[in-house]
Amino acid sequence: MNKKVLRLIPALVFILSSGWAQKQTLDLKTSILGVYSKLYPDYSKQLQWVKSSNEYSLVDKIEGEDHLVVVRKKDEKSIISLPELKQTHEALANLKAMPSLKWVDPQTLAFHVGLKFFKLDAASKKVSQWASLPEGAENLEINPTYDAIAFTRENNLYVWQDDNFKAVTKEENEAIVSGQVPSRNEFGIHNGAYWSEDGKTLAFYQKDETAISIYPLVDVTSLPAKEMPIRYPMAGQASEHVKLGIYNLEQEKTVFAQVTGPRDQYITNVTFGPEGKFIYAGIMNREQNHITLNRYQLSDGAFDKTLFEEKEEKYGQWHYPLQFVPNRPNEFLWVSERDGFEHLYRYNTKGELLNQVTKGDWMITEILGFDKSGKKINVVGTANYGMDRQIYVADVKKTGQKKISSKSGVYTVKYNKANNQFLATFSSNEIAREESILAVSGKTVKTILTSENPMEHYQVAKPELFQITAADQATPLNCRIIKPSNFDPNKKYPVIVYTYNGPGVQLITNRYNTGASTWMYTAAEKGYIVFTVDGRGSHNRGKAFKHATHKKLGTEEIADQLEGVNWLKAQPWVNADKMAIHGWSYGGFMTTSLMLKTPDTFKVGVAGGPVMDWKYYEVMYTERYMQTPETNPEGFAKASLLDKTQNLKGDLLIIHGSIDPVVVPQHSMAFLKACVDNEVKVDFFTYPMHEHNVRGKNRVHLMEKVLDYIDEKLGE
Repeated sequence: MNKKVLRLIPALVFILSSGWAQKQTLDLKTSILGVYSKLYPDYSKQLQWVKSSNEYSLVDKIEGEDHLVVVRKKDEKSIISLPELKQTHEALANLKAMPSLKWVDPQTLAFHVGLKFFKLDAASKKVSQWASLPEGAENLEINPTYDAIAFTRENNLYVWQDDNFKAVTKEENEAIVSGQVPSRNEFGIHNGAYWSEDGKTLAFYQKDETAISIYPLVDVTSLPAKEMPIRYPMAGQASEHVKLGIYNLEQEKTVFAQVTGPRDQYITNVTFGPEGKFIYAGIMNREQNHITLNRYQLSDGAFDKTLFEEKEEKYGQWHYPLQFVPNRPNEFLWVSERDGFEHLYRYNTKGELLNQVTKGDWMITEILGFDKSGKKINVVGTANYGMDRQIYVADVKKTGQKKISSKSGVYTVKYNKANNQFLATFSSNEIAREESILAVSGKTVKTILTSENPMEHYQVAKPELFQITAADQATPLNCRIIKPSNFDPNKKYPVIVYTYNGPGVQLITNRYNTGASTWMYTAAEKGYIVFTVDGRGSHNRGKAFKHATHKKLGTEEIADQLEGVNWLKAQPWVNADKMAIHGWSYGGFMTTSLMLKTPDTFKVGVAGGPVMDWKYYEVMYTERYMQTPETNPEGFAKASLLDKTQNLKGDLLIIHGSIDPVVVPQHSMAFLKACVDNEVKVDFFTYPMHEHNVRGKNRVHLMEKVLDYIDEKLGE
């Protein structure tokens, strides 16, 4: 069936009906629970390249049923339908949608349903089950050859192969944890185990949490309530001790990389060498301003050599594994922000710098891969004050790059080495979603899909993006404003400032909805101006921008948020006497900080999951930006909100999940105690058995609580 015809039918219906259809009101429930069902642009399900081919595939409906469809130029072929797939194996009989499929080779797809793993032959439509993991298996990592799976159960690591599983570790001490993400997901580490390219060797983290303090979360659903203890390392206190294990599948043998130095240092940038003899790892000090790139032997874990060291005056963030250059096993690319932005540098395995590859006042956000020759590297990086994501191609032996994408907005990309083309999804504040194939020249080879903007069905205004100047009077800051759809410049509107402004997060991007949460449109339609500014310290603007807050969290960020407030106050349509602020996590810290440190600015604040004193927050994050309470007492004291409750003038609501394992409830409890001790009236609400944020259907309750409180206290 012709996919273009299928896509044109709903578009035609929309065109015919939109002339007389009245736009709908975007109620709060729809804005939260309907984000993906009603408010998300049309998209191709499971759009991906067929491995090692010029074809791509997607899941589409044909005569009302899901089909896996492969597309080659203009030809389309259904590989299998959902009803056909359900008939291939008894374990698949109850599938309600096509499972997530991945091409293993040009003829084979892999997928799993629960803990049962299958392969589908695209030609014969035959399905075979190749693995079944035991109940309780977590942290699954399939090897590249698809004949083994690493997984964890409780604190130990296992490998499934040949219809049985083998224990890689057998630790009885629950505080010795293998195969799980260490360092609380910092340093770009998102896996606890990594397979070699040939699928025969498994590297894994093992963390010793024995010295870490136990924090007592409480399960209130049992009778009586019972403890849910977690290990939580607070700033300046004992941290975990991490080792790097190396497991050989054929020998069923584990060795550990012989890493020397303090036990509480960090191990990151883990990469297998292409020669099959070595593993590389970055050894970073606890202060996070010095990394050493070391090489270890796979056979026995012995230290082989140090390639080089890198230091930063304040702190460094080394997120990416090494990228070994194809056909040149003695060369690799390393990502560093030594010139102020994260860029690629080419080294040899002697540790000699050969050349800087990418360069400029922008930073890499994703490495897409080398071309077939290994001479070019493709990446995604920032542009437009960090609000865009563009596609760049660089010659690995030269310095500089070519931006091949042409439109201002955000590109999400899958690169295909076989044909040197990109599957590109694009969106911006103007374009909801486009899917296309791009040549390496930037030329559009094929347009796959163009989506209507689903927000056009609702009575809302489009967000506006612009810049103001930071408190340093030099740095441009990105801003977003959402007005009521019936905005009248002759009226004065109350304001909700939504904030985060913390490290590692960017709230404003030039994509569909500009990164705004859809509840903001509902708030705007109630008659509010909803405003956000990404101040210094936030993400994707380079080293100087983020380092501005080092050792003094909550200082420069407040100054920049106040610049946003000053801009608002200068607008004739803003009611400066009716301003509220809301944020979560770091945004909760910022909300509370602004309510206490600039008490005449906002009449109302709602702080969710707030950090109230950085000495209660975890080691890895806090010490990067603040060092420790012992080495930076002035910075910790100035940032603490526990001794500033007496400054509160407006109305403040604190919201916290009762089992928050990220910003533990002690933050809010300590703050409430300080308020009581100082006879300060403050409001508090907890969400029982919710963690760091409130998800699912209860999120409607949360945002009703937030907006009702603001309505009430502002008198709106």
